[in-house]
Amino acid sequence: MSKLRQRMNDAMVLRGLAERTKESYLYWVSGLAKFHGRSPDALDTAAIQAYLLHLITEKKLAYASVNQAACAIRFLFAAVLGERNIAYDIPMARTPKRLPQILTRDEVTRLFAHSRTLRARTLLMTTYAAGLRLSEVSTLQLTDIESAPDRMRIKVRQGKGGKDRYTLLSPRLLEALRLYWRIARPRHWLFPASSGDGTVCEKTVQRMYHCARQAAGIPNGGGIHSLRHAFATHLLEAGVDIHTIQRLLGHGHVSTTMRYFHLARAHLTGTTSPLELLSPD
Repeated sequence: MSKLRQRMNDAMVLRGLAERTKESYLYWVSGLAKFHGRSPDALDTAAIQAYLLHLITEKKLAYASVNQAACAIRFLFAAVLGERNIAYDIPMARTPKRLPQILTRDEVTRLFAHSRTLRARTLLMTTYAAGLRLSEVSTLQLTDIESAPDRMRIKVRQGKGGKDRYTLLSPRLLEALRLYWRIARPRHWLFPASSGDGTVCEKTVQRMYHCARQAAGIPNGGGIHSLRHAFATHLLEAGVDIHTIQRLLGHGHVSTTMRYFHLARAHLTGTTSPLELLSPD
């Protein structure tokens, strides 16, 4: 599969796909080849559907993961092999639309207080205060912290979709970052790997979050991305308009941000039921 793999990689490079997307697509296509013991270009629609069914019924993967595999295989057949008819016959499953669990302000405070190290607490605080994704907080550079009084913002480089954006730098976070810098003295990456070479591993970041959550006695549910959900929901509850939150999160469409209306407690509890508007008997 080496030649086909190179062709697929070249096609993804030409289209400017993100590095994580390229790795994911190659992983799923390699899995397809291993499952059938043949090169994917020798497979038909039935063989592809058998692989996706295997992921669902035997591997017990979530439909979101199976859809990611389907997208990778669709890309291979449509963009690399030119077999668009096969690509369009690859099914995409409906994924359940579940609301994420939102941490309360008290829970976020307890999470920070129970972080094991200054590095962990500062990283988790930065994730929440700026509404960052895991990949974004892991790759922050010192120069991304723009702390001049007339700027006070954080630059997010190459977020989802390869887009740069700016987000909030609160005075309280800046104070925490300065304390962290005085003790840890990072040189290039804000949160480098323990070895000092490269960025912190994403698995390490997730471990920091789960350790703090367990120590704080917060029920399980979701990973560090919960802090990004909390950022958006708490801003909405504080009265920040939805379009500002959209820009801070880096959402391409406001419809993606609108789901936080379903999570904001003030918008639910402050709404009068139509039953209360009826005339009493």
